[in-house]
Amino acid sequence: MELKFDRVKNLKERLEFIHYYAEWVKRVPNEIWSKQQAMLINSFMQNCKNFKMDSKEYLKMIEYGKRRKIK
Repeated sequence: MELKFDRVKNLKERLEFIHYYAEWVKRVPNEIWSKQQAMLINSFMQNCKNFKMDSKEYLKMIEYGKRRKIK
């Protein structure tokens, strides 16, 4: 099954979200958005325990990707 992916639409949606979030951060008090950022970061840290790839494998994958872009 092939997934259809509209890169332009995806980029537009991502940029709209970034602008929306930047405006939200500007108008909401610092203590509110900083608590939400902390919750997000903590959830990333908790979830990384479920990630099957260790740091050496990850760095190897990144290096491979860099070499492919150069060619």
